[in-house]
Amino acid sequence: MKINQNQINSAILLVALVVVLNLLQGNNLFSMNMIITKLYMLPGIIIGLTLHEFSHAMVSYKLGDPTPKQQGRISINPLKHIDPIGFVALIMAGFGWGVPVQINPNYYKKRRLGEALVAVAGVSMNLVLAFIFALLLKLIYASGLAAGSQQPTYAIAMILQYGILINIMLMVFNLLPIPPLDGFNLITQIFRLDKYSWWYQFYRLGTFILLGLILLNVLDIVINPLINGIFNAIMGIV
Repeated sequence: MKINQNQINSAILLVALVVVLNLLQGNNLFSMNMIITKLYMLPGIIIGLTLHEFSHAMVSYKLGDPTPKQQGRISINPLKHIDPIGFVALIMAGFGWGVPVQINPNYYKKRRLGEALVAVAGVSMNLVLAFIFALLLKLIYASGLAAGSQQPTYAIAMILQYGILINIMLMVFNLLPIPPLDGFNLITQIFRLDKYSWWYQFYRLGTFILLGLILLNVLDIVINPLINGIFNAIMGIV
C-alpha cells in the first residue's frame, strides 16, 4: 500500500483514538497478559511486514524496474521495510503498514500486468508465510512438546500461532478494495478503473474511508470471520 504524510497523520490520530476507546471500555492494553500477548505477536509482525514489502520490491525489480534496488529495498533486513508508526499501529490498533516500496511501472513490458503482479506479491507472501508458520506449529503439536503453559516450546507454539494469524490479517486487510491498499491497486489494473474520472477522487478519499471503517469497527465485522475461516482452512490443509 502507498502511504503519504497526510495519510500517516490520519493514521496516528486513529491509533490514538483506538487506544483511548479501548481504555474507556475498560480494556487494559498494558496489563501483563496483554504485554505477553504483544511479545508473542512481534515475530509474526516483523517477518510479515518485512517480507510483504520485500516481495513488492523483488517482483518489481524482476519485471525490469531498478528503483527498488536503487533504494535498497531488495533486502530482508526489517530496518529497510518496517515503518515505526505502521509497526506501532499494528500492535496497538490491529492494522499497520511497512515503508511503501516505490516503483516505476514505465519499466514494465506490460504495465498493467506488471502493476497487478506487484500488487499481489505482498499478500501472496503473507499467505505463504501463514502456511509455513502453520506447518511448524503442526510439527510442534505432533511432537507433544507444546503441552503445558510453562514449557519453553509453549511460547514457541504461541509465537507460531500468532504468526499465522498476523499474516492472514495482513493478507486479508491488504486485499480490501479500498485505496491505498493492494486490493484496490489490483482491481484498478484488472478493470482499468483509473480511466474513470471518479477514480482519482475516490483514491484521495480512500484513506479517510478506510480509517473511518476501522474506527467504527465495521472492518472487524468483515475481516474477523475471514481470518478465522482462513486460519481453520490452513490448519486443516497442513
